[in-house]
Amino acid sequence: MRSQSLELSPSTCPTVSVPISASAAPSAGAAGDHSVERILRQAPATMYRAASGLGALKQRGADAQMLNIAIRSASTSVAQRSSGGGFLSWLTGAPSNALLPPDFALPGVTIPEPLPDLVKPSETKITALSNGVKIASETSPGSSCSVGVYVNSGSVYEAPETLGATQLLKKLAFATTRNRSQLRVVREICAIGGNAKASANRELTSYSYGALKTYMPEMVEVLVDCVRNPALLDWEVKEEIAKLKAELAQASTNPESFLLDALHSAGYSGALANPLIASEASISRLNTDVLEEFLAENYTSPRIVLAASGVDHDELVSIAEPLLSDIPNATGTVKPKSVYVGGEYRRAADSSNTDIALAFELPGGWLKEKDYVTASVLQTLLGGGGLFSWGRPGKGLHSRLNHLVNEFDQIKSISAFKDVHSTTGIFGIHTSTAAAFAPKAIDLAARELTSLATPGQVDQTQLDRAKAAAKSAILASLESKASATEDMGRQVLAFGERKPVEHLLKIVDGVTLKDVSTLAEKIISSPLTMASHGNVLNVPAYETVRGKFSSK
Repeated sequence: MRSQSLELSPSTCPTVSVPISASAAPSAGAAGDHSVERILRQAPATMYRAASGLGALKQRGADAQMLNIAIRSASTSVAQRSSGGGFLSWLTGAPSNALLPPDFALPGVTIPEPLPDLVKPSETKITALSNGVKIASETSPGSSCSVGVYVNSGSVYEAPETLGATQLLKKLAFATTRNRSQLRVVREICAIGGNAKASANRELTSYSYGALKTYMPEMVEVLVDCVRNPALLDWEVKEEIAKLKAELAQASTNPESFLLDALHSAGYSGALANPLIASEASISRLNTDVLEEFLAENYTSPRIVLAASGVDHDELVSIAEPLLSDIPNATGTVKPKSVYVGGEYRRAADSSNTDIALAFELPGGWLKEKDYVTASVLQTLLGGGGLFSWGRPGKGLHSRLNHLVNEFDQIKSISAFKDVHSTTGIFGIHTSTAAAFAPKAIDLAARELTSLATPGQVDQTQLDRAKAAAKSAILASLESKASATEDMGRQVLAFGERKPVEHLLKIVDGVTLKDVSTLAEKIISSPLTMASHGNVLNVPAYETVRGKFSSK
């Protein structure tokens, strides 16, 4: 068996031990400075010597201790023998063995003023162009920046003939434009070490780009070109449709993504019922002409915001205005209405588990700030998670759902969720459990939801903890420049301004026990929407589950 050796080298170890022999230690009568000189002369011959075994480690520890003794002895000896010469004496005009006061002022050296304890957060600046496009930005420390284009467009604007267009355009986000090939787009992003991505949901499509601040002009130009001038070549569209079909087939087997889409399809009547995960038949009907028409109707100037974090606002406007000022100022498609009605969606799959989601309407959406913030506190109060999931935001050991995972082995995971839109949203509980345990899991979820609506079931300590966790999650998310940029884009699209984070934190602080029970009562009083996936044979009937909340 080969012995394990410890090798020290400048490339593998930031610090170097200097082994010396015991004979190198200074004697009581030797001059300290000469002993140090002698020790350091001996060091090069031994500092890279390989040592092996426990004895070598112990010897090096003893040698290091002897070196420290020698250096302290040398320093004391030099200080005792110095009478007034040396560098310190020359610098200060005082004997080198004099102890200088801590506030001694060095000649010609000015101490800068200390930084204030509280630095005022950066202000968001907004400029509206003549055609209605808005440019928003904030300065922030650091060498990087994030730029994003946010469009008030999503699956709610899709008609039967354009279902799936939002997801397909997301896939084509950084494809060929009228000015660049797809290869050039990718090469220009990679050349500056950038990170570009696109995302789409029911009400918003976003394109974001992050890189060093010095490349901000190039970032803006490439991003705007990709948003405004997609070539939509037939072969690229067909290629992305094929990829999207493969992804959709895989996503349909993912219970979480399927259940959220199913809750909207069953729970809403109108635009929000449009599937975010379109069917294969709908995707097959899409082509270049359909996409171009969808872009012309929805990518209009009043519905576009360019946002950036970590940049100078005036510089951003000077670069972006020529690129965005000629977008047509058209009204575009009017946002279709949606009505929450409740309902049920079941899908059987070959599985030994059952995934169940119980949801209710959160009226007002995020435009109704007080209820939206209170719902966030409710979600934190319920918390939840799965096995080994503790420590995630809002999923701590003190949450009301997490103890169920420990108490019942049949529950694989259980957690509260919300999906909020501009004027409405859904709030509920999702659980994954053994098929035979599904009825009991539904009873437990109903018990926890109804307890929030019962005064006295939540105490002040629990509420304060949930509010602190909610505030922590808000502040942590805004630490990221990409998240701050998206927050800017969303708020400017919705309100025409960006409200400071202190405004949101103040609302969180104002949530009371009465607010919690009142909102919980309002939520569970709306029609139930239930979706299940997997082995659904043991899932109770819709009317049976709804009765658990109607009695409340």
